[in-house]
Amino acid sequence: MATHNTIVVGAGVVGTMMAYQLTQRGIDVLLVDRSKAVASGGSGAAGAFVSPKIGKNSPLQQLTNQAYEYAIEFYKQNFPTYFSQTGIIRIPKDDTDATKFEQYAKSNIKDFEWIDKEVLKSLGIKQTNRSFYFSQAGVCDAQKMCQDVASRVEFRQFNVSNLYRDGEVWCLQDSLNQTLKATNVILATGYENVLFDMRYMGVRGTWGSRGDYYSKLDLRVSMHKSISISANIDGIIKLGATHNKAKEPCVVCDGKPLKSLELQAKEMIDSSDLVLKETFCGMRAGSKDYFPLVGNIVDVEYMFEHYPNITKGAKPPIKHHSNIYVLNGVGGRGFVFAPFISHILAEYITNQTLIPPQIDPDRLFLKWCRKNRL
Repeated sequence: MATHNTIVVGAGVVGTMMAYQLTQRGIDVLLVDRSKAVASGGSGAAGAFVSPKIGKNSPLQQLTNQAYEYAIEFYKQNFPTYFSQTGIIRIPKDDTDATKFEQYAKSNIKDFEWIDKEVLKSLGIKQTNRSFYFSQAGVCDAQKMCQDVASRVEFRQFNVSNLYRDGEVWCLQDSLNQTLKATNVILATGYENVLFDMRYMGVRGTWGSRGDYYSKLDLRVSMHKSISISANIDGIIKLGATHNKAKEPCVVCDGKPLKSLELQAKEMIDSSDLVLKETFCGMRAGSKDYFPLVGNIVDVEYMFEHYPNITKGAKPPIKHHSNIYVLNGVGGRGFVFAPFISHILAEYITNQTLIPPQIDPDRLFLKWCRKNRL
């Protein structure tokens, strides 16, 4: 049986971009997913907006905007067919939020400008508060982009049910006992982490829904308020950005996952001619502190066995599993973070460059140990 250099598990936007980055560096990569289609979960249901984060210059905002600027250039150079640089307007949620925008403006990236209600009206947007306009931002065609990436790498449907080490090689096994082998494994599995004890990372899922609508509305710019509305691209307007944390989201939405989106869209644009084409639902994965998870995986069993005082505040050196990595926790900004963090991990694997501490999963381990006192 051939042993691949690297197998990437999970073919959402994070996994596909990881496979692409390694392939561009001449690495033999196999991309696998339990579904026969890429972007069949949270990535496929994403609005796939590529926009900056606004706020008061927090570390997360700085990192997000660094990733945003990287993503813009990455998509323009590598996947221009599936990236529409429509510009994005960020609209205050209410009058209270509008006062915060005055403070946020100080920390905005360079490609922004204020637009007032008259300009908003001319664009067909029914809002009165001054808003931010980011001219370089845009929207990806989520599924087509991921499909294009997967077509450039080796892809196989394979539902990994067991993962174990055999000497210097990782073995990935499915329920039929079929086995794949690789020197390196990268887990880009989103909200599901059942192959290793990675509870310390605190990955949690949130259901999101998106609707694609036929429309003749001359809407040339994308926008975000409480929901996201894309520009009219080839006769399609996207409504998205629901956040349903219920364990049974279908019960909560009562079979109408787009109802709240449509009501809010009606307050923002003339939605009278929108005709639903397709509905997408999927689970996106975030971390405890909202920063992505990029890097090695702690050998939790080893750490508790050799350092029992770790639950009482001891800080021993951390032991990791060899040649297996995680790439996860991008939340609702998958298409902003994916190119950037996959680049970071690819450089770490191939050139041993350092992973920034704010996205290294090790940051969460000791705190988790003290809190859980296993």
